[in-house]
Amino acid sequence: MNKSQLIEKLAVLTQQTNKVSEEAVNIFFNNIKDALNSADKVEIRGFGSFLLKSYGAYTGRNPKTGDKVYVPEKLLPFFRGGKDLRKRVDKGSQGPQPSFDPTMSED
Repeated sequence: MNKSQLIEKLAVLTQQTNKVSEEAVNIFFNNIKDALNSADKVEIRGFGSFLLKSYGAYTGRNPKTGDKVYVPEKLLPFFRGGKDLRKRVDKGSQGPQPSFDPTMSED
């Protein structure tokens, strides 16, 4: 599923226009980006966590020329799937699952 498909699915499930759904999806993703940009961890219970991982500087190699290349330290976004998501995905390998019902709460 890509972003456009997510927007269309949200529009159908919420009986909203694609424009309203697109705005909701953009707000969601922008808030995650902003939190990570501020070095905050984003945790969505039952789904997973977005966090930053720090990678130290190292000397790499240009595969084309073989020259040594200095790679500075960096922070990269990382997603760790939550327990419920991992279980659901694992069950998916065992056959079809019921579709998502937005009227049902996962409390």
